Amino acid sequence: MTVRVAVVGCGHFGRYHAQKYAAATGVELVACVDSNPAAAARVAQEVGSFATARLDDVIDRIDAASVAVPTHAHHGVARALLEAGKHVLIEKPLAATREQGRGLVELAEARGRILQVGHLERFNAAILALGDVIRAPLFVESHRLGGFVAGRGTDVSIVLDLMIHDIDLIQEFVGRPLVSVDAVGVPVLTDQDDIANARLRFEGGCTVNVTASRVSMTPQRRMRLFQHDAYIAIDFQTREATIARRGIGKPLPMLPGIGVEERQFEPNDALALEIESFLKAISGASPVTVSGEAGLRALDTALWITEALKRPGVPEA
Repeated sequence: MTVRVAVVGCGHFGRYHAQKYAAATGVELVACVDSNPAAAARVAQEVGSFATARLDDVIDRIDAASVAVPTHAHHGVARALLEAGKHVLIEKPLAATREQGRGLVELAEARGRILQVGHLERFNAAILALGDVIRAPLFVESHRLGGFVAGRGTDVSIVLDLMIHDIDLIQEFVGRPLVSVDAVGVPVLTDQDDIANARLRFEGGCTVNVTASRVSMTPQRRMRLFQHDAYIAIDFQTREATIARRGIGKPLPMLPGIGVEERQFEPNDALALEIESFLKAISGASPVTVSGEAGLRALDTALWITEALKRPGVPEA
């Protein structure tokens, strides 16, 4: 079966979605849609597809779509697609508000359509390879630091732009409800918080310290997890992991009975895997990897952090 798809939103990420669909088998990329006709035309010409500024022009000709418009427009575009009976892969965050996110989840369920949220790190090579190791962490420390890119994600705070990637991963690892949040953030180059730190506490005792920045000079994407049987350190940039646990790996003289295992991961195309999983879910070959409910859970936590942010030294309006 050939799945007919459109990409709605032809900016930074939309262009990549279009490229992956154009290269996939069993897919017809029907259209590239953007309210800016020039943006739609550029991407459509690159991938050999049709360009339009209006979703209504093609909605009856497609089975599914990727939604890569700015966050404030997620709800309106995804709702139109779901109401028309189309499957939707929507870039994170799921929506701008909890109410909008819940509405999309309920609509997808009512229409019997796939709603997948683009939490790309679920398809990172390190995460895919460490599923046999990460179990019920008790403490997690995460750093996701990057440089400023004008016009990319700046319509939302760093929490909804970048931190939400780690929020999604951590909540998947912990598997328990969140019970408390403390957070601090600072606007540096935009009106939104550009760097933020949050301390999260989960039912069962797990504590998480997560930092994200889009104004850092040195990029960094690292996560450390401590659990009853292991310590796991992951460097997403170098695709390396260090695992310390009992009886496995190279022995540590200073810690009798503890061994260290080093793992190196080959680079993978996470977006291609994400889109492949979406297409498999549409065909019924596999369940949705990041469901609307998972996206809603990450959104709820990100908004909780945003609401808890304190801005030291920044006068209140």
